[in-house]
Amino acid sequence: MQLGELLRDLCQEGVAVTLPDGDEIPETGALSQTDVTDIVYDSRKVQPGCLFVCLPGAVHDGHAYAAAAAEKGAAAILTEHDVDVQKVPVLRTPDCRRALAFLSAAFFGHPSREMKMVGITGTKGKTTTACMVRAILEQAGHKTGMIGTMGVMIGDKVIPTDNTTPESYEVQRYLRQMVEEGCRCCVMEASSIGLKAHRVAGITYDIGLFTNFSPDHIGGAEHKDMEEYLYCKSLLFRQCRLGIVNVDDKAWQGVLQGHTCEVDTYGCEHDAALRAKDAHLISRPGYLGVHFTLDGALHFSLDVGIPGRFSVYNALAAMAVCRHLDCDEEAMRHGLYNVHVKGRVEPVPVPGDFTLLIDYAHNAVSMESILTTLREYHPKRLVCLFGAGGNRPKIRRYEMGEMSGRLADLSVITADNSRYEDVNDIIKDILVGMEKTNGRHIEIPDRKQAIRYCIEHHEPGDIVVLAGKGHEDYQEIKGVKYPFDERVVIREILDDLKKEGKLG
Repeated sequence: MQLGELLRDLCQEGVAVTLPDGDEIPETGALSQTDVTDIVYDSRKVQPGCLFVCLPGAVHDGHAYAAAAAEKGAAAILTEHDVDVQKVPVLRTPDCRRALAFLSAAFFGHPSREMKMVGITGTKGKTTTACMVRAILEQAGHKTGMIGTMGVMIGDKVIPTDNTTPESYEVQRYLRQMVEEGCRCCVMEASSIGLKAHRVAGITYDIGLFTNFSPDHIGGAEHKDMEEYLYCKSLLFRQCRLGIVNVDDKAWQGVLQGHTCEVDTYGCEHDAALRAKDAHLISRPGYLGVHFTLDGALHFSLDVGIPGRFSVYNALAAMAVCRHLDCDEEAMRHGLYNVHVKGRVEPVPVPGDFTLLIDYAHNAVSMESILTTLREYHPKRLVCLFGAGGNRPKIRRYEMGEMSGRLADLSVITADNSRYEDVNDIIKDILVGMEKTNGRHIEIPDRKQAIRYCIEHHEPGDIVVLAGKGHEDYQEIKGVKYPFDERVVIREILDDLKKEGKLG
């Protein structure tokens, strides 16, 4: 693609790019006709012919690497201020991050325009709701890609990512890949940090969704205060056609401040276009969920296969989205009945009349949430298997031990990612908190053996939750990541028990 094409696209989007002296870039001539082979913002990835974009950062500033990029053969360099580069054309823009987003969209041919785009923002529930939306859309026959905490999902393929919302170049590259692999829709978690850093600029969402708002991500390089946090979430509703909000959340009007979209609503407690009523928990061995009835824009009852009353809001949000995307009642019912979110209260099929779940809870707050949720299902025993991460503050271990001791009937204390610490030292720290309670516990440092213990010694009616690993498929020990997918581990344990004649 020629540089002139990219710059014309930027101009149409209102992104200013000039020469360092402020002059406009000529529409014809060698500069505009320069071929751009790629767009790069990491100087280590510079290749001849690329456009290097100098991104400022909290740790590294791309401007410091402009000269190195020129030496490696960059065709042009985009900056926010002066750089010491002589032989390569230098361009200037007020905000390189915003420019990168629009450049990337143009470079990959605006893939978001070829799919129905759903963006989800909120403090909690983004991942689960995104999975629910995807489950319904796929059930309705719409192949759907997803970008978020779980990585990038295209069909059965999962591509790990470092951030909930990746950098804009990666976002556009993944969107193009989705289009090429036949996706008709894409569901994205639009984090407040991603919105603040323009990672999703250049995308006009068909639907933007707000789940809820509570204190989080305040301080450091994230948000200076709650006002900025809410403002960044509100940015989604300035780049979508339809905004759908949870009117039971006190921040719903604040998140719509400055919106440019049409508005739709959902909720349980206040008047909304789509409402849930008569919600109650449902439980049988291997299946925990909720049942409720829809009122307003939709009228039917359904079961949702994720436990907890918060699942009502997540499912309601998903249906509020999907009713605008050509999804019928059957797709909603079937999609939500069978929906699973990897590592989030994820059920694993096991023989016997008990329920085995995998969850990512890895601190006291998330542990309290999952154990309180599961306690509402009145299990015979609530068994919590967990460890704690090495090379992390010890207070987390004390708090987790105390929380499990208080809320679980039996705590099985084991390894997590011990990193460079001895797992037995970590367990001793967990016991400091555990001993503040009367909770029963057992220590089994080897996590696989601990899981086997839970399966082998279950009692009818138990709920067993394996906490801490969630979607992770490894254990980190002494700087090495060893394969450890708990789903695989459980299958291996069941095979061993069967060979030993301990399973029918």
